[in-house]
Amino acid sequence: MHHEALFQPLTMGALEAKNRIFMAPLTRGRAADPVFTPNAMMKTYYEQRAGSGLILTEATGISREGLGWPSAPGIWSDEQVEAWQPITEAVHAKGGLIAMQLWHMGRLVHPFFLDGEPAFSASATTAPGHAHTPEGRKDYEQAREMTKEDIERTIGDYRKAAENAKAAGFDAVQLHGANGYLIDQFLRESTNLRTDEYGGPVENRVRFMREVLEALVDVWGADRVGIRLSPNGETQGADDSDPASIFGEATRVIEEMGLAFLELREPGPDGTFGRTDVPKQSPMIRGIYTGPLILNSDYTGAEADADVTSGKCDAVSFGRPYISNPDLEKRIAAGAHLNENVNVPISWYFPTAEGYIDYPTLEEEEQQAAE
Repeated sequence: MHHEALFQPLTMGALEAKNRIFMAPLTRGRAADPVFTPNAMMKTYYEQRAGSGLILTEATGISREGLGWPSAPGIWSDEQVEAWQPITEAVHAKGGLIAMQLWHMGRLVHPFFLDGEPAFSASATTAPGHAHTPEGRKDYEQAREMTKEDIERTIGDYRKAAENAKAAGFDAVQLHGANGYLIDQFLRESTNLRTDEYGGPVENRVRFMREVLEALVDVWGADRVGIRLSPNGETQGADDSDPASIFGEATRVIEEMGLAFLELREPGPDGTFGRTDVPKQSPMIRGIYTGPLILNSDYTGAEADADVTSGKCDAVSFGRPYISNPDLEKRIAAGAHLNENVNVPISWYFPTAEGYIDYPTLEEEEQQAAE
């Protein structure tokens, strides 16, 4: 077997991952008809990838007002809970673990999705660039600043989503705190201009993240709650002049709460969602957080093995390689070739089975070759 370090089990709170090759959260836009509700195609997709140590689901909307991505799934309604149940059952039947990533997009929700009403964020700011909508690309519009009542209601939405994820049979939840979405909009100074207890010094800017995590921990226990952060550079217009301070403070909160795992996005030279010319914050974060650290972005199997072996991290989450290699962990173990993504990036988000659940496993390739 290649890369032994990646095939040691890993304990993360109450979770026992069978290997250290995790599936990163990947928005795939397949939850069409009825809107935002998972379907049978998604069941096949996750079931095919149950060999990973832990599946982190695609980002899943906690509320109607927090979701502005065409055909992304949600977890706020009973119908959605019921539609996720066969997915978690299928993954468990294959011996896999699956955590739901809880998502609120904040200012990155276009008013198109809100019947024309503005989205809300930490402050009244406007994201750069365009939103994808079913009517094509539209410029982002200015968000409104959240009131205390909005903040309380949104924390309640996170809590309800966490309860729903439990009812749907997930093993854990991960808070999406990365990539310039709502949690990140509170963390970073370019998007958080507040002067109340949620803005200003770093201990105030982490408050919203902490209160959301407290709600998730209340539902699940800290041993089944994780978080994803992207501490390196600007992402979707969210930036900070002193990332070490704000992400150091966020990590101290995560350590104090004893969360089950922390996943960091560290993009390489061609990374999406962010700049890559900034020093990586993971060594600083590794010095504060004593729990299992997962690194993500542009890894090969050999690089992942080296970073787990050296202790730089405890596991690596793979994104794009899992799109086109449903049995990625088996391929890494065998030292086999990886298949490339086809029709990129149309097939990433286009609501078809092609480019989603039609990639062969190594075993299927060998059978085809033998025929």
